[in-house]
Amino acid sequence: MMIQQKKRIIRNRQWTICNLMISFLMIISISSCRVGKEYQRPALELPQQFTAIPFADTSSIADLEWKSFFTNAELQNLIDKGIKYNHDLLIAMKRIDIAQQRVNQSRLLQLPELNFQASASVNRPSDNSLGGLSTSSFLGKSYVENYQAIINISWEADIWGRLRSQKEATLAEYLQTYEGAKAVQTQLVTNIAQGFYNLLMLDKQLEITRRNLLLSDSFVNATRLLKDAGIVNALAVQQAESQRQSTSLLIPQLEQDVALQENALQVLTGQLPGNLSRAASLNEFAVPDDLPAGLPASLVSRRPDVRADEMGLITANARVGVAHANLYPALNISLGTGLESFKASNWFNIPGSLFGLAAGTIVQPVFRRKELKTQFEIAKLQREESVIRFRQSVLRAVGEVSDALVQLDKLKQQGQIATARVDTLQRAIFNAQLLFKSDLANYLEVITAQANALQAELNLATIQRLRLSAMVDLYRSLGGGWK
Repeated sequence: MMIQQKKRIIRNRQWTICNLMISFLMIISISSCRVGKEYQRPALELPQQFTAIPFADTSSIADLEWKSFFTNAELQNLIDKGIKYNHDLLIAMKRIDIAQQRVNQSRLLQLPELNFQASASVNRPSDNSLGGLSTSSFLGKSYVENYQAIINISWEADIWGRLRSQKEATLAEYLQTYEGAKAVQTQLVTNIAQGFYNLLMLDKQLEITRRNLLLSDSFVNATRLLKDAGIVNALAVQQAESQRQSTSLLIPQLEQDVALQENALQVLTGQLPGNLSRAASLNEFAVPDDLPAGLPASLVSRRPDVRADEMGLITANARVGVAHANLYPALNISLGTGLESFKASNWFNIPGSLFGLAAGTIVQPVFRRKELKTQFEIAKLQREESVIRFRQSVLRAVGEVSDALVQLDKLKQQGQIATARVDTLQRAIFNAQLLFKSDLANYLEVITAQANALQAELNLATIQRLRLSAMVDLYRSLGGGWK
């Protein structure tokens, strides 16, 4: 009889082990039934090459890091300081750290939860209640003690891929934050370079204006001497003085612009507003004639803002998988063991106080006032919105590159014409002064020549700065050195 009972017990244990193995294999097989779709990049309409260039290859200035593209030591120092201390970039870096913490947590989503709980309670029922009478007769006292310590493990079987989709969404959000920080840095480098070139332009315009002011002073003095000699009248002196005053008026205006640009650069680099020491001049910088732009298709992998929008699309796609999985049953398995006793002295009496529990639940949403279905439909619409945003960012990137290429080409032509015009007007000033001294030209011709030459030199400095700005815009719009 005893032998048969032992055989029965062994057989039951074997069946139990077999059932557990079968259940485990079923859970694993069912877990492969993911409802979410794998991400696929949407179709993009990209030209074979940029329209502003006759031919193109894979080489691009975007392959150069910013230190190789901006070779001036003063500009490099400003950019390096901006990367270290600019507050917008520091905030973006902190967002990366926050996203990294979320990624680290998401890696543990598919692991079981482990909780420990210890509790002690005393229940004193009424003496006239059924519970009170039962307690007195069963325990011989009017109160009930209960002491419990339990370790509980719970695990959700990721049958429909909800946890995997949530993990993918978290990782894509991190990458989006990372690409966003790179976009902030790219824009920061651009703003510092643009501000530096603009400051050098203002320096040159201030130098041009001061030089022309000295020329106007000389002409005023010469006109006064001619008036004293009775050759010209007072009107000539007044006109010469008015021209000198117009030139003099530009100086405080330019000095104001210089101070404001210095303050802006200091703030960009995380410093207090103030003067900015520099030794460079605008004439030291030249725009190369050959600035390869590469192929439009490379913008998707080079531009941080475009990549950030694609990461946003991947996030939206993963969230569709999460919302879809929420419509299906969820399987939760929990196991627990611990110690329980009605007396504190017996709490840790093992195995008498030892207990265990196991439970498995399947929850199928039936009626949630269409909440889950609505969340699923919204997630799909948000994914479609992200597709549109991604395509828009690619289109904007191609447009920015094309605009920069057109500007470089046309500003080069303008620069050549402006340089020739400055040379012409400089000779005109010299000839007008000679003719004026020989009484072969009147004072108005000299004043007009001086005014035209001043404006032409100021315009040439502006065109030089615009060419440098277009070069920086091209570098940024191609990706700014990121791959």
